[in-house]
Amino acid sequence: MKKKIKLGVVCLARETFDFNAAQEIFDRIKKNLKEIENVNYTFIDDLVIEIKDAKQAAKFLLSKNIDGLIVISGTFHLGHLVLELDKVIRKPILLWGLNELPYNGGKIRLNSICGVNLDASNLYKSGNRQYYSIMSDAIDENWVDAIRVKVALENAHIGIAGYRASGFFNLSINELDSFNQTGILLDHYELEDIFKIEISKDEVREKEEKIRETFDISGITNIQVQKVAELSVKIKVFLDKNNLTALAIRCWPEFAASFGISPCAAMSILQSEGYILGCEGDVEGTISMLAHRAIGAETPFLADLSQVDLKENFALMWHCGVAPCNLWDGKCIRSLDTYFAGGKGVTADFVMKDGEVSILRFDSAQNKYRVFLQKGIGIPMKKILKGTYLKVRFENNINEVLNKVIYNGIAHHVSLAYGNYIKPLEILAKIKGWKVIR
Repeated sequence: MKKKIKLGVVCLARETFDFNAAQEIFDRIKKNLKEIENVNYTFIDDLVIEIKDAKQAAKFLLSKNIDGLIVISGTFHLGHLVLELDKVIRKPILLWGLNELPYNGGKIRLNSICGVNLDASNLYKSGNRQYYSIMSDAIDENWVDAIRVKVALENAHIGIAGYRASGFFNLSINELDSFNQTGILLDHYELEDIFKIEISKDEVREKEEKIRETFDISGITNIQVQKVAELSVKIKVFLDKNNLTALAIRCWPEFAASFGISPCAAMSILQSEGYILGCEGDVEGTISMLAHRAIGAETPFLADLSQVDLKENFALMWHCGVAPCNLWDGKCIRSLDTYFAGGKGVTADFVMKDGEVSILRFDSAQNKYRVFLQKGIGIPMKKILKGTYLKVRFENNINEVLNKVIYNGIAHHVSLAYGNYIKPLEILAKIKGWKVIR
């Protein structure tokens, strides 16, 4: 389900053009906008023509605490109008130009696109870069989804348990710069805060039954099954108790020694239930998953670009066994295993389903924010490895993709989601002034 947002909608016009036709078009647009899921609208029903109209509309929209503003250029209009709106509201703006109507007596009726040009120039020269424009009879829902991501980040409560994994310096973040860029304030917890959470035996028993139904557990002990069940419940209760939207966890090296197992299998289970969990203390990777979720991805997860085959043009997107178990290909044996951490690994092992996938990494370097994006196709393969993995062929040659990662210093985790989730994130990057690496 996509993130719910609130949008304001105005239609600008001038009486020297066919403003009556603009009103009719605006009325149709309002009906169509209401078909988009999880958007609450505040409409200024009458055309905004005079400066006083814009001032009044701005105050009303501000009172509704909207997340973004749709400004329809019904006809060409006064240049003051969008600036009066922007001066008060200070939210991302969609400048919407309409297709021109058939000429009537040799006179242009709307001159809508010229109005968009005027508004864009005024906003740009006044320092506003939070605008995006379309020329269409229908809204670009990618812009709507970009606003969903922005709102999801600003409203998120993200925690980190422990710290980043040992030696993974590239997963570190400047917390105040991250707050400036995304609106996220990171809360720190200790691993012990999870370990000491009190849970009910009934919840553990129910979770253990689910584990036995979901996985082949012949490779682990009954005690390890119980440990996975206990940890799944503890993390769930911890998330709910602290009202956390997402959590990054330092899953090694201390976790297995302190709790008795690594958290991989428990995270696989919880992520399949809709929780956002990032491994190895990767906060920006966790934020990337949250962004994917905001625009409809069901169970995004963190993966490594672990292997490339230049000849066959594919990459193996692998991780040690943390991918949501609902992404299983339905063919191989979905099992739990203990292949690392001295037999305390307890990871999920399966091949993921094939299909269209999108890759995202919000990544900061030297106080600059970047967005790494790729689109590809998951290819069927046999189960030949431990962990969770998928063979992916990207739209660009794998050597080109690898070079973009290497020579831009992109961190070694990405959020992988099934579906096409590229354009909204490109629009978000434009609104935020972030570099897109694609």
